[in-house]
Amino acid sequence: MSASGNNRILSSPVFLLLVFFLAMIIKGKAQEAVEGIHYATGQPVRLEFKGGRIESIKKIKKWSGPAKVYIAPGFFDNQVNGFAGVSFSFGNSDLRPEDILKATRELWKKGVTTYLPTLTTHSHEVLMKNFKVLGQNYSGDSLLGSIPGFHLEGPYINPEDGYRGAHPKAYVRLPDWEEFMKLYHASGKKILQVTLAPELEGAMEFIKKCKELGITVAIGHHNANRSQVDEAVGLGARIATHLGNGCANMINRHLNPLWPQLANEDLLISIICDGFHLNEEEIRVFYKVKGPERTIITSDVTSYAALEPGEYKTQTGETIELTREGMLRYPAQNVLYGSASPITKGVGHILKVTGCSLAEAVQMASTIPARLYGLTDRGRLEKGLRGDLVLFTLEDFKLTIQKTYVQGKKVFDLNHP
Repeated sequence: MSASGNNRILSSPVFLLLVFFLAMIIKGKAQEAVEGIHYATGQPVRLEFKGGRIESIKKIKKWSGPAKVYIAPGFFDNQVNGFAGVSFSFGNSDLRPEDILKATRELWKKGVTTYLPTLTTHSHEVLMKNFKVLGQNYSGDSLLGSIPGFHLEGPYINPEDGYRGAHPKAYVRLPDWEEFMKLYHASGKKILQVTLAPELEGAMEFIKKCKELGITVAIGHHNANRSQVDEAVGLGARIATHLGNGCANMINRHLNPLWPQLANEDLLISIICDGFHLNEEEIRVFYKVKGPERTIITSDVTSYAALEPGEYKTQTGETIELTREGMLRYPAQNVLYGSASPITKGVGHILKVTGCSLAEAVQMASTIPARLYGLTDRGRLEKGLRGDLVLFTLEDFKLTIQKTYVQGKKVFDLNHP
């Protein structure tokens, strides 16, 4: 065939179309392969992604890396008040879209691939403005679906010292469905969880209405008795928020809100495992009662997590202290002021104090929260699910994140920050 004939073929529409389809086929193949030790089986595996999803999971003969690197579903934190200097609730309503992206990217570095920005007790105006900012910006392409919705903790909580925790008393109020509907619509109907005190006037009716909308109801910062806890669960409450915290320092050894929540078999619990919020024996008891199927590891992390030790003034005037050990406390009430540690620390700490398996620890930090909110596309390593993965080493119960993937895209690499 002559050179001119070859040129005619190469430039023909049929040939160009064939090249286009071949390129699409190649592009549609697995984007990237990841290898590591499966967190549950302990076997070396190779995962491939396609279109942001897990395309395949295959066993390989051996792990060839210099250190044992585990591979697990990305962590899911259902209570993030802020991170890396970004606060979702405090301040003068100055939350910006770029702040949401900053917090998300910093959380990726800690292995958190899904989280609920949490707004706590504040004025109606601040809650409205920040929910509106979140609702308009949570689904941006750059966030890769890491924010499925939001958590409202308060303002419908017990106003008493201790039970109120660090929530400002001036803004604590009774459940108000009309107000909540305004917040709900401002958020784009993306409030997935509300934490309230079930003993408050109007709380039970509020719980019923939340259930009708498919909103997960949690009980927390309360002093409810057994009948109130059981009634709340019967009406639709699903989980106790950070059990053992948001509780008065002095309680009756028999009649207190802890026993009813532990005794109710239909109630899940979330616990903060940062080494400060709960003693080791508390975590062990809570875990023995509820087990890995009804326990969620949360962080309650705040914007102060990235700051140097010292005293700080909050936007609402309280003085808080960040100790050198990493404890964030509110001296005025001798209570903690949220956490300064990401959920990653909690995974290692619960391994240490309970003796649970790595599979169970990851389950409590990923699988169970995804299940609670009906997010069936994440929380497990399975073909077809989102490519949300974390690779980490584990030494002396400390997790060091090596890589994080969200929708099959590498968003953090310890060796190439």
